[in-house]
Amino acid sequence: MIMGLALLGAAERVEAQVRTVPESRQQVTLSFSPVVRKAAPAVVNVYGARVERRPQNPFLDDPFFRRFFGDGGFGVPQDRVQRSLGSGVVVEGHGLVVTNNHVIDGMTEVRVALADKREFEAEIVLRDPRTDLAVLRLKGARDLAAIEIGDSDALQIGDLVLAIGNPFVVGQTVTQGIVSALARTQVGIGDAGSFVQTDAAINPGNSGGPLIDMEGRLQGINTAIFSRSGGSHGIGFAIPAAMVRVVVESAKAGAVAVRRPWFGARLQVLTADVADGLGLDRPAGALVASLVEKGPAAEAGLRRSDVILSVDGVAVDDPDAFGYRFATRPLGGTTTLGILRGGRRLALPVKLAPAPETRPRDPVTLTGRTPLSGLTIANMSPALAEEISADATADGVVVTTVEEASTAGRLGFRKGDLIVSLNGERMANSRDVEAATRERRRAWEVTISRGGRTFTSQFGG
Repeated sequence: MIMGLALLGAAERVEAQVRTVPESRQQVTLSFSPVVRKAAPAVVNVYGARVERRPQNPFLDDPFFRRFFGDGGFGVPQDRVQRSLGSGVVVEGHGLVVTNNHVIDGMTEVRVALADKREFEAEIVLRDPRTDLAVLRLKGARDLAAIEIGDSDALQIGDLVLAIGNPFVVGQTVTQGIVSALARTQVGIGDAGSFVQTDAAINPGNSGGPLIDMEGRLQGINTAIFSRSGGSHGIGFAIPAAMVRVVVESAKAGAVAVRRPWFGARLQVLTADVADGLGLDRPAGALVASLVEKGPAAEAGLRRSDVILSVDGVAVDDPDAFGYRFATRPLGGTTTLGILRGGRRLALPVKLAPAPETRPRDPVTLTGRTPLSGLTIANMSPALAEEISADATADGVVVTTVEEASTAGRLGFRKGDLIVSLNGERMANSRDVEAATRERRRAWEVTISRGGRTFTSQFGG
């Protein structure tokens, strides 16, 4: 639930904070150490590990070869341990930690080291690949130093911030910078939709660590950098604290997946030509391309070709910015959208309700000698579409995962693809697809829908 200043209007938030520039040499030489002392004890190192078992050499089953080579000789499989390292931050004193999902993704063992060198085994409470966030619980931990989650919506470009983490495994490190930009979209990281950009040095190992303000409050989780060398070039991105709060609250509520408001519409970027035709002075906003029947957007009275300009008075420049603003609204109430329709500006209240599970998912993993081998598919519903960031207006059978080294993976199938038909037959549900792939065929015709486009491909059997 978004609390405190996050519920105020944008203008009120600006007035609530007074910012000044240094007026003397004494002020310029002031130190950030009080802020660091407050926040640093809550910053942790996160270690993940996964043991990959290599197959046994079949010759070692023969006593002659075992006697000749020995148990430790040639051909004895060596287990490979894959490791990951990142940072995190304690948000609850009883051991609740936030980090990046990519830090612990695929790991079977996770340990967390505190700033005071204590270590704890951690269990993964909630993973949210959409935002690249994960919540851990430290087993047996209590009375830990925790950080306060701040109001990232009150940040302004130019605000001073600090990044804390463990870059290049050198130990806890603090770097200082400013907020370089806000609401950065089209970054290509997860699906958070809107990022805080900073020039505070962020390097490998900083992932999952906090970006804090001058009050020692969490304003973002450092997630990625723009770099050609692997090191910091002064362009780092953090997931805003408003989104972090949503994920943490879902974890505290015991949810197995993050619960967000469902909008029920597909949006498009507003081009300069369309904006000019609508009488807008710049191409800012999100164009409504289609609506889910009886979804919140449709029930609120939204129509195709409406342009969404703001959410609760905060302007949105594109669909990603809208998605972030809408996703961080608390469930159960309403939010007000500012829209443009036919040259008139309107305000429409939209209900903030979770996406429904309209039919059983019935997931199926496809195998055998078919071009779809290696796909996991399920029946589409608004709830599933929200989880995998698929088109909520679509219906049918959707790809939920693709095994990277599988036949389907090599052929280019993607998560979110809709399987429309196989060999000319319409696929209504996941069991239809499973039954169709059991047939032995020399050639396959597969029709899928991706990104609003439908195309058909031919494959050999």
